[in-house]
Amino acid sequence: MNAKSENPNPDAGTSSTTQAPVLPGATIGMVGGGQLGRMFAIAAVRMGYRVGVFCGSSDEPAVDVASFTVCGPLDDHSAIENFARRCDVITLEFENIPSETISVCEKHAPTYPSANVLAIAQDRLREKTTLRDAGLPVTPFAPVINAEQTCAAAETLAWPLIVKTQRSGYDGKGQHRLANAEAAESVDWNAGGDWIAEAMIPFEREVSVIVARRADGVAATFPVFENTHRNHVLDLTTLPAAVSPSTQTRAREIAIAATQCLDVVGLLCVEMFIQNVDGKERILINEVAPRPHNSGHVTIEACVTSQFEQHIRAICGLPLGDTRMLTPAAAMINLLGDWWGEHGEPPHWVAALAIEGVSLHLYGKHAPRPGRKMGHLTAVGDSLETLTQRLRHARDSLKTT
Repeated sequence: MNAKSENPNPDAGTSSTTQAPVLPGATIGMVGGGQLGRMFAIAAVRMGYRVGVFCGSSDEPAVDVASFTVCGPLDDHSAIENFARRCDVITLEFENIPSETISVCEKHAPTYPSANVLAIAQDRLREKTTLRDAGLPVTPFAPVINAEQTCAAAETLAWPLIVKTQRSGYDGKGQHRLANAEAAESVDWNAGGDWIAEAMIPFEREVSVIVARRADGVAATFPVFENTHRNHVLDLTTLPAAVSPSTQTRAREIAIAATQCLDVVGLLCVEMFIQNVDGKERILINEVAPRPHNSGHVTIEACVTSQFEQHIRAICGLPLGDTRMLTPAAAMINLLGDWWGEHGEPPHWVAALAIEGVSLHLYGKHAPRPGRKMGHLTAVGDSLETLTQRLRHARDSLKTT
């Protein structure tokens, strides 16, 4: 891929679209008040921006660091307009927002990603079809609505396979692993609307690439992250991924191509499977997310520019930041509500922070519960093995009983 970039990362493209820079001192709107909105707002305030947050209630994590908050349902267009009129540029922290809501925002301020990008990302079938039709490698799939169609799809995709709701679903929700036709009969096909069946991919590792892209097409990627999941939820991210240099380059090229295909402005995270086929590494796109991503949290300590600052630079039309690593290795481990006591007792923070080099990030959520993302720990250094051991030790030490 021919590339041109204004920063040291040689991953870029250009388009004819121009954007007047939105400079520090302006107001950035964030639709969504969760942890991604909170970390984004912290980065934006540090850069001199004001941040307005639109969210469902005043106790969401991003509210603590926002300059102002507008609360209301995502389909309350009057509240959305009140919010959007106060912003110079608008972005979002999760993709399950009605595209009509983003269309309302677009009437009052530049809004990234666009309603069209959101509509594609919200529908797994449309997303995979769009990427496949652009010539990008995606996991084999077929639309299904019942057991009969799933069995027909299995003739091509083979058992076992995964069925997912076409819309909504996150961290494994709305997904079923089906071993055979009998298992397909057990699914409540009326519970999720339309479905998509996907082939089960035997892979060596899961990776992700985060791309930042401006409205003029200039783009830059972060190094490739390697991800380990537990119960469908991201557990550990390590950087750099243990793949060959040629695979790293190819993964970054594929991620940029996906960003161009979808015409994303802001961040796009492209999750991929790495297969070993006859001794060669093969890449398949699993899914994409047009926003900051859990796997990118490690960039706060690991890279010259964090994913959150890079997102700000991209949507504001500023020069993209340097994405190089500051250290040979870095790792992040998630903290779920499971690490709090049975009655919500706080973890043993002193014990965890006594471990050398461990950094703590908490999301300001008031009610821990099993499976809920409450924060993360990071560490940087020279050895991934040492870092991951250190992080697991730190997390294990949080248990108070």
